[in-house]
Amino acid sequence: MTQAEREQENEKEKEQRGIKRPIAPPVIPEPLQEQIQSNFIVVLHPGSKTLRIGRATDTLPATVPHVIARRHKQTCQPRYEDGWLVREGLNKPESNEQRQNGLKMVDQAIWSKKMSNGVRRTPVSAEQARSYNRLIRPAGLDTSSRMKWTTTAHHPEHLVGEEALYVNPTDCYNVHWPISRGQLNVHGGAGGSLTAVLADLEAIWSHVIQKQLEIPLKDLKYYRCILLVPDIYNRHHIKELVNMLLLNMGFSAIVVHQESVCATFGSGLSSACVVDVGDQKTSLCCVEDGVSHRNSRLCLAYGGADVTRCFFWLLQRAGFPYRECQLSNRVDCILLQQLKETFCHLDQLFPLFLQDISGLQDHEFRTRFPESPALLYQVRLGDEKLQAPMALFYPTTFGIVGQKMTSLQHRSQGDPEDPHDEHYLLGTQSKQDQSSKASAERKSLPKPPGFEGELSSQGGDPSERGGGAHGQDVELGHSQNDCLMGGAEMEEPPSALLSRKTAMTQFEGKALGLDKAILHSIDCCASDETKRKMYSSILVVGGGLLFHRAQEFLQHRILNKMPPSFRRVVESVEVITRPKDMDPRLISWKGGAVLACLDTTQEMWIHQREWQRFGVRMLRERAAFVW
Repeated sequence: MTQAEREQENEKEKEQRGIKRPIAPPVIPEPLQEQIQSNFIVVLHPGSKTLRIGRATDTLPATVPHVIARRHKQTCQPRYEDGWLVREGLNKPESNEQRQNGLKMVDQAIWSKKMSNGVRRTPVSAEQARSYNRLIRPAGLDTSSRMKWTTTAHHPEHLVGEEALYVNPTDCYNVHWPISRGQLNVHGGAGGSLTAVLADLEAIWSHVIQKQLEIPLKDLKYYRCILLVPDIYNRHHIKELVNMLLLNMGFSAIVVHQESVCATFGSGLSSACVVDVGDQKTSLCCVEDGVSHRNSRLCLAYGGADVTRCFFWLLQRAGFPYRECQLSNRVDCILLQQLKETFCHLDQLFPLFLQDISGLQDHEFRTRFPESPALLYQVRLGDEKLQAPMALFYPTTFGIVGQKMTSLQHRSQGDPEDPHDEHYLLGTQSKQDQSSKASAERKSLPKPPGFEGELSSQGGDPSERGGGAHGQDVELGHSQNDCLMGGAEMEEPPSALLSRKTAMTQFEGKALGLDKAILHSIDCCASDETKRKMYSSILVVGGGLLFHRAQEFLQHRILNKMPPSFRRVVESVEVITRPKDMDPRLISWKGGAVLACLDTTQEMWIHQREWQRFGVRMLRERAAFVW
């Protein structure tokens, strides 16, 4: 009998006698370990209009309207509701003039296109449709299929998602959208404080985790969370969200990553110019090998909701037969969203594919509202179906005046919990650069006789004793600080600083069209090689550009407007809207699920105890992007 067999026999005897052995961890195959781990990771992608959340192993996430209705605490309390399609800057004296000017540019772009037979399109005036639509009266449908308002007889403290959307306006509930234009919806109205917004998010996310994912909240200590955040983020808000997820909701660990990078993971691309057209904002960023180029980040303060509102304005010009429609009415907003998705397209703007359909066309739509009979309307439309989506390329058509329309990534204002932040790094980098450059200049200067002996007798480098005048005029190091917006503020003279800030303010006040914003983002990349990569891989995600032929039209616009120098060297400009035939609205979430399975993600987890001890410093240490 061999030694191994004897040991095995002894082990069997010990078991029979009841002697306990030390418990060895079970040997689990590597793939099974990953599967179990991913099943206990929740991927959370919060949007302005929609929340997407699910386990990393789920094929599709749960998709829920990101809205909450909270019951009034007092009976006489005035009712408050966050606007969905209504926004600041629409009712200024200049708004209508700006809309009309934008519409003229849109019409010129439409009418300049030739049909496949070489003939230019004939413009269709809104007056032609209006004379017909004014005579239309709705036809009643089967009244038995009436929708109902959400039941509030049991007086729930709050309602979430679809239930919140269909709360009766006469009920004592306030309706809040806790995220607006990609950021926390902090404002001066009811429920607009940071504490209230965070409480709304916690209530929505907890409800969906329990009801849709069927995870009891007490079990979240066994789960980890991947949180997708905007490319241009508010550091204080991200800190508060991480605090809420780890300490309030009780997740054991978290990874925070950017939407654009996750979009490349979800689409299987190593590099891309990511264009995320959401409901209320459009963000652009160039991503290369999992790294978001900071200078290329742009956020435009318009999205699909602005196209919906623009379409409603165009419908009104054409005598929209549903005359009771109002932007302040929640159910009307849902109807307008559906009409935009049904009717709007970009077919006739791309001559290689268009069918020569122009002029007026008749359509029909139904209204189904709670406690109202279903009605059937006829409507005659012309160019309105093209004009609305074209507003993304001519955003003055939205008529938004006096608002910040373009955002850039600014430097951190500093956080008392994180003393070694980028301000500290910039300061130390500046001193190191000054010292090293001063030393290099001294070595290159011819030394007078006896200088070395005098220096050694005085003891050390004059720059260390405050006498190194050569280093005083050196600017901040270019290697790291050029990528920080406003990185050289400490060294700039006041006049240069004011000039640069004024230029940045003017730029942020402009409403860039989608095609121009893409060109600007790519142009901010450091090298020509990176720019060529980006032109050949423009990835469009989100639900704001789901119009028929949008891919071909955007590609056509980019090709016509890209710099001539790149037109010669870029082999092909490719706009990707459905990678792997996936829904573009889910690509970023899918990328978060892919992130959960990567080996490198293990180094990015921030655990609950670490957060309790070190706080926001952990984001600077563990985040996969420059915090």
